[in-house]
Amino acid sequence: MGTCGGWCEGDPVAWRQFADLGPMPLELGGHLPQVRVAYETWGEFDGKNAVLVQHALTGDAHAAGPAGEGQATAGWWDALIGPGKAIDTDRWFVLSSNVLGGCQGTTGPSSTAPDGRAYGSRWPRITIRDQVAVEVALADALGIERFTAVMGGSMGGMRTLEWMVQHPQRVGGALVMATSASATADQIATQNIQIAAIQADPDWRAGDYYASGIAPLTGMGIARRIAHLTYRTERELAGRFGRDHQLGEDALADGRFAVQSYLDHQADKLNLRFDPGTYVSLSDAMALHDVYRGRRPEVLRQLEVPARVVGIPSDRLYPIYLQQQIADELGVELDVVESPFGHDGFLLETDAIGRVVSDILAAATSPC
Repeated sequence: MGTCGGWCEGDPVAWRQFADLGPMPLELGGHLPQVRVAYETWGEFDGKNAVLVQHALTGDAHAAGPAGEGQATAGWWDALIGPGKAIDTDRWFVLSSNVLGGCQGTTGPSSTAPDGRAYGSRWPRITIRDQVAVEVALADALGIERFTAVMGGSMGGMRTLEWMVQHPQRVGGALVMATSASATADQIATQNIQIAAIQADPDWRAGDYYASGIAPLTGMGIARRIAHLTYRTERELAGRFGRDHQLGEDALADGRFAVQSYLDHQADKLNLRFDPGTYVSLSDAMALHDVYRGRRPEVLRQLEVPARVVGIPSDRLYPIYLQQQIADELGVELDVVESPFGHDGFLLETDAIGRVVSDILAAATSPC
């Protein structure tokens, strides 16, 4: 199998658009001579109705719509974006872009460098702030001076916070979900274990595996299994799988338990559409996340951007006390969304999340 299952930069997708943004300096001292960003839009832009939705680690610009050729998954927020939905595209112009470092059309480790070879091990270290800088450049290129709202969960929530801090005048309202103001020791550890799993795969080749045509998918599969356990809950897994053996297999005779098969399936799905180099780069960026870095401790308390913060009590990757901290510093009440699905609740509890989204957009257009 080739790198990232053939879903890497430049694959033709009817609804995917591209913007070439020129050279980009990076926060940690690196530099990219050329950045291309892939993005999708829904609705018509009237100059003042833009909404930015931010994907998480293994998401991409395809926030709404079906799977199709060159797009292995349906839109990750399809239930919320479209005519008559919480983000009504008959009224709102929705923008979603693939982040810097991505493998769904935006410049990343698998992209071709000026010398004609993939960046690979030469890919510079990037941060959440670098990702936001690319999003700002894209908004400028599209003529979007201000977003009615910026919304995201997990890694998308990190970028939403950075938008609020860096460009408060360009954010009419914000929704921050299932994330933290800075990565905790537990999150740093979890992310770096996953990075280590990929880099321990012999096919990693110090990051320069692209020319070989063989990606370190065994390592990324292990990383995905680790991650998926943090995305869901012990109670859900116990209820769904218990100690059941996989259908047609005997776990006592070299077969698998049902929960093993489930994790194998999650790993196989990601291996078909994602690049291990991107997984390493973005996981590292999440571990580096710290909205306070180089800023005053009161940076969030001083913000005047209207915001809602969503936390999920069953989230064991980003425990709800971290969202409570953000809400307290922003001076808002925490929106608690109950879910058996843990961290993934911000993607799956579409009715509850949709109500918050609708409230934000209604408030942003209220004459009061």
